[in-house]
Amino acid sequence: MPTHLDFEEVVPPLSRQEAQDEALRCYYCYDAPCMAHCPTGINIPEFIRHIAEGHLQGAARVIFDANILGSTCARICPTEVLCEGACVRTKDSRAVSIGRLQRVATDYAMTEGFPSLPGKSIKAHADVGVVGAGPAALGAAAELRRYGCRVTVYEAREQAGGLDTYGIVEFREPLAVSKWEVQQVEALGVQFHYGVKVGQDVSWEEVKSRHDVLIIAVGLGPVPPLGIPGEQLKGVYNALELIALTKMGEDQTVDLGARVVVIGAGNTAVDAATCAKRLGALEVTILYRRGEDAMPAYAYEYAFAKLEGVNYKWWTVVTSILGDTRVKGVHCRQSALAETNTPGESLRHQPLVVKENSDFEIACDSVIIATGQSRLRSPWAALGIQQKEDVPMVDPLTFETSRPRVYAIGDCLAPSEATVVSAVQQGKQAAWDIVKRYAKGESA
Repeated sequence: MPTHLDFEEVVPPLSRQEAQDEALRCYYCYDAPCMAHCPTGINIPEFIRHIAEGHLQGAARVIFDANILGSTCARICPTEVLCEGACVRTKDSRAVSIGRLQRVATDYAMTEGFPSLPGKSIKAHADVGVVGAGPAALGAAAELRRYGCRVTVYEAREQAGGLDTYGIVEFREPLAVSKWEVQQVEALGVQFHYGVKVGQDVSWEEVKSRHDVLIIAVGLGPVPPLGIPGEQLKGVYNALELIALTKMGEDQTVDLGARVVVIGAGNTAVDAATCAKRLGALEVTILYRRGEDAMPAYAYEYAFAKLEGVNYKWWTVVTSILGDTRVKGVHCRQSALAETNTPGESLRHQPLVVKENSDFEIACDSVIIATGQSRLRSPWAALGIQQKEDVPMVDPLTFETSRPRVYAIGDCLAPSEATVVSAVQQGKQAAWDIVKRYAKGESA
């Protein structure tokens, strides 16, 4: 894990007194809109009241009862468009800082011990296999164990947590937080098998045959190549691989140079750009083929990037990466919205044209590609699951696929604005359907 000060958390924790003062601003609404806007349904007024009364362990119990990854979500949830965006206090003041209050409670649990969670009155005895160990998988596994199911998780990498462990920059969520959450899931009795690549080391059908039910939570694939000249040059990085190197303490192997270009304008692009600044880059520029109004990044991510000194260049398409053996720059052209566009369609999806004779170059020492991840095809094909454009078709409430007792959850389904909290909720919903079936005595 990075030790230099630049990778310390950028948002400081509230002090105990600050937390209590902030908690007292809450109206503790009946039928609270903030709670309705939390995908996992955390009882927000209840946990905030616990904080106001100085009962942090009680607050943590309320949070983790609904969201086993409450520590992660306290740090990275887009609260301004979820719970805080719905806070009634915005009518007369500013929203209660729900996310930071949640962090106070969950940090307390990390220090003082995970709270005992309420028992489940219903017990089911299904044997469930889960492929993948990211947020959706952990949400499902924890919920299933609390209902008495046997759960085995198969993870291709050496650690669980998915993007929480490997893909969220250290200064937003320290690795220790993700690892601690995984430990709590393990403590519930979930069995983890690491370094197992389903589809290579063992077939999908073999894994399915071992269990009554199979949950597939494999996330997305690698960042696809841009298909332009120069991608093989030294100094070209995949954004997620770069972030993973910093999370695993291997950033000393990274040589970005003084000038960095990031291709893409989503949340991962912001993380990569701000990582580059912390790794010593003097000038970091994000290039995006569309305008500011169409960028995928959340508003707070964009504001953070600007505060960090990251530059943006809009309406820019990179056509090649320049250099002999090492990156020296990028060749670009200007883009624009096509005259034939679709009324009502978002700016992010309107067709573009590349302007003729608009060529220009930007000198740089490295290029970071942050243009999204590819989708995985092999699980759905191997198991005969109906799909559309490499996305498995699932029941929207239960997440069961076209193959009985096979579920799909998480980023393998999700659009680009997927969140950890929604992934956890998908895992819970799949778990509830499994429990409902097996509590009634359904056999394999």
